[in-house]
Amino acid sequence: MTADNNNNGVIIKTSALTKTYRGMEKAAVDNLDLEVYTGEVFGLLGPNGAGKTTTAGMLTTRIIPTSGNAFVASIDVRKHPSLAKQLMGIVSQQNTLDRALTVKENLYFHGLLFGMDKKNSLVEADKLLEEFQLSAWGDKSVYALSGGMAQRLMVARAIMHRPAVLFMDEPTTGLDPQSRLVLWEILRELNKEGQTICLTTHYMEEADQLCNRVAIMDHGKILALDTPSNLKKSVGIDTIVQLEVKTNLQQFSDAVTKHLPQVIKTRLYAGGLELQIGKTDNLLSKIVAAADDAGSEVTNVSISEPTLETVFITYTGRDLRE
Repeated sequence: MTADNNNNGVIIKTSALTKTYRGMEKAAVDNLDLEVYTGEVFGLLGPNGAGKTTTAGMLTTRIIPTSGNAFVASIDVRKHPSLAKQLMGIVSQQNTLDRALTVKENLYFHGLLFGMDKKNSLVEADKLLEEFQLSAWGDKSVYALSGGMAQRLMVARAIMHRPAVLFMDEPTTGLDPQSRLVLWEILRELNKEGQTICLTTHYMEEADQLCNRVAIMDHGKILALDTPSNLKKSVGIDTIVQLEVKTNLQQFSDAVTKHLPQVIKTRLYAGGLELQIGKTDNLLSKIVAAADDAGSEVTNVSISEPTLETVFITYTGRDLRE
C-alpha cells in the first residue's frame, strides 16, 4: 500500500538535522532533511551505526541535536520537548515495562500519565488488552510475559493515548519468527486505522513488508528514499541469479558476460556465481550456452527478484549485515 502524499500532510519534518557526539570526527547524523507524511508507515533502513537510532532519538526528544531543526505534528521538538512528547508513542529496543506493575496497570497508569481520567483509562486498558490478545494476562506480572507478548504490550501502551506518531526503534529485534509476524500484523492494522508509524530497522524484509516509503541510511546520511518497489526498480536490476558451478568457475564467469551483455554485476563466491541482470529474454538458454562454452558443470540455479538489500549494496558497496 502506498501513502497518498498529495492528500496527506507532513507530520514529521527535519531541516539540516545534525548530531555529532563528543570525540567523534564524523557526525552520527549529517544534515538530515526529511519529510514523513500523515498516515504512512515510514522506515529508516540501514546497518547498526547508520544513524537510524540517533535520528529517532532526536525526533523523540531523547537526544539533543547538535544543530538543525525537527518538527513533529508542527511542534518544534528542540524548543518544546515536553509538548512534543505528548504527541508521540514510543517503543524502544529495550523492554521498558514497569516490573512493579501488572500487565493491565502498565496500560492504566500510562493513560493517567497522559491526562486520561480513571474511568477512560480503565476502559481503554481493557480494550487494548483484548485487541492485543493479552486479556488473560491482565492481572499477572510482566515477568510472566514472553518476549513477543512483552513487545505487544509495549505497543499497546505506546498507543494508549492515541499519539500522532508511533515511533518504533528496531521493533522486532530478538523476536522469534512467529512473534515477528504477529507484530507485523498488529502494525498493519494500526496503520489501516490511520496511525502514522515511523520505524527503524536493519531487517530488509521488515521494511519491504511494512513500509509505504523507505529511507536507506548509512554513515548518517540518506542515500535513497522512495517506495520499496521504486527503490528496487531504481537500480536497474530485473533478476538475480545464483549458480552453483562445479568446474571452471572463472571461465564460466567470463563466458556469462559474453552471452549475457545485460549482466550488471557478477560476484564470485566459493563454488558459485551470483549475477545481477537487467531485463533479458531466454535467460536459462543463455546460461546453458555459457556453461557449454566454458566447459562448466552447473549443478543448481536459483532465480529471484532484487531486494532492498540489493539496493543497499548498490548504493553503499557493502552488505547490509556488515
